[in-house]
Amino acid sequence: MSADPLSRVFAATADPTRRDLVARPTVADPTLTELAEPYDVSLQAVSQHLRVLEDAGLVTRGRDAQKRPVHLEAEVLSLMTAWIERYRRQAEECYSRLDDVLASMPDDVAPLPPARAVSPNPRRTKGKQA
Repeated sequence: MSADPLSRVFAATADPTRRDLVARPTVADPTLTELAEPYDVSLQAVSQHLRVLEDAGLVTRGRDAQKRPVHLEAEVLSLMTAWIERYRRQAEECYSRLDDVLASMPDDVAPLPPARAVSPNPRRTKGKQA
C-alpha cells in the first residue's frame, strides 16, 4: 500500500469491526481467539481484519509458543489523535472568532427575513441537460 501512514490508519479504522477490535481489548496482547469471541464471524474473518490493521501499523502479531498475541501499537493512535487535535483547535478558533463577532453585534438589529425559494426559469434551462 503506497498511501501515507495516516491515510492507511484512517482507511483501516473506517470499518466498524476493525475500530471495535482496536478499542475493545481488555487484556494486554489478546489472542485471535480472544478477539474473535464476541463476533458472529469466523476466525478467518477476524484474522483478515487484523491483517488490515497490521498493514496499517495499528497492531503487531507476536509469537509465544503456540499463541499469536496481538499487540496494539498505541503510538500509531497518537498520530491520528495529533491530526484530529490540530483540526479541532482550528475549528475552536473559528467558533471563538464567531462568538466575538456575534457578541459585538447590537441586540436591537432585526433578523433578516428567510430567503425565498426561486424556481428556475424554464427558458434558461431549455435544451440543457443536467
